[in-house]
Amino acid sequence: MTNDHDTWLGHRVDIDETHSPDQAQAAARHWLDRNLPRAWREAADAGGIVALRTVRPRPAYEAWYPTFADSGMAVAMWPRAYGGLGINGTLARAIEDVLAPYHLGRLNILGINLAGTTLLEWGTEEQRARFLPPIVRNEQKWCQLFSEPGAGSDLPSLACRAEPDPADPTTWRVTGQKVWSTWAHEADMGMLLARTSPHLPKREGITYFAIDLHQPGVEVRALRQINGDVEFNEVFLDGATLPDADRIGPVDGGWKVARTTLSGERQMISGAGSGAGVDNLGGRSIERLIARARSSDTDGEAVNAPWNDPLVRQRLMVLWSQKQTLNWTNLRARANRKANRGFGPESSVGKLLQTRHNVALQEAWIDVVGLRSLAHEPTDDDSHRLGFGFLRSRANTIEGGTTEVQKNTIGEQVLGLPREPDPWQGRPWAEVPRT
Repeated sequence: MTNDHDTWLGHRVDIDETHSPDQAQAAARHWLDRNLPRAWREAADAGGIVALRTVRPRPAYEAWYPTFADSGMAVAMWPRAYGGLGINGTLARAIEDVLAPYHLGRLNILGINLAGTTLLEWGTEEQRARFLPPIVRNEQKWCQLFSEPGAGSDLPSLACRAEPDPADPTTWRVTGQKVWSTWAHEADMGMLLARTSPHLPKREGITYFAIDLHQPGVEVRALRQINGDVEFNEVFLDGATLPDADRIGPVDGGWKVARTTLSGERQMISGAGSGAGVDNLGGRSIERLIARARSSDTDGEAVNAPWNDPLVRQRLMVLWSQKQTLNWTNLRARANRKANRGFGPESSVGKLLQTRHNVALQEAWIDVVGLRSLAHEPTDDDSHRLGFGFLRSRANTIEGGTTEVQKNTIGEQVLGLPREPDPWQGRPWAEVPRT
């Protein structure tokens, strides 16, 4: 079923709101049979994510990915005009049950979950038509330009300035610095928060923009992490231009727009049950850990399995129970979501739960596997991933808002508790002392 907006798609799956969950799953299986490479299907069926990695290198998946994006199943709940199927959450979850064994991870997840969610709620029709299809197909990568050296947990105090160009009233010029910008070194576009009215209180003088990162006046510097990876960056803006057509939402109304992005980020980080249906831990799930604990040690010798220790069993079953609770929590958050709208502050609950769960899960993997997780041959990719996941989990407590910020959000915006005292509440941003 197509319309005028579907002409850019070549592999759309035949699923719409008139289908039952069983019909949707049958259509998804039919699409996989016709479009997913046979070697990938057979490897996933035989050995899951570990076997799949041996036949599906990252470049091959990226080359094939537009075919999956064109199916509409990558963003099934999005409107058809922008690359989705326009279906409800029940049908989307039914499809995910079919896709999950094949680990069809979404590429450009910041574009989909953050920029896409924000554009669907706040963007103009022209902006959605221009930005969303390339996001879905991973042709235009996005990053988030929110945090600054002096505005992390207190993000509304940001100082990056956007001012109208005196020579062109349809253009803004932006100057400032952003930090901890995930994948900015690979991004084409950025979701930018900038102060446009310093005489207003801090939350009222911010405007939200989409910014082209491939222009003069933008410098990206990578920040190397404890695990050796380069994922975060600092971004310097020195007179970069912003056409007013790329302003998302009203002037000085960017904080409300940003809250949509932040809620989408927290829902994304909350992981299992958030709708991706993909093991975001690179195969380090609690189910695999339980299977590992039931077997022999890491060298394959016949020894007492860790599962025989009642304390290990108790620890792993607590983790398994946490994952189920996290799944249900995220499903409730999705059920409460209005059609094609962003997530609300309740997404902080899932983010907080996922942070704790992932840190505890990675620690449990280290303890069950033992010394191999700490010292291994350079060619031992499985052990490398284990150490990587353990170190990377520490970032969960900071990214997307620290644990302390999540607790404040839950207390104030979900439970309705009073805000913490702020002697500068309501004062113009320019008058508030900054360190």
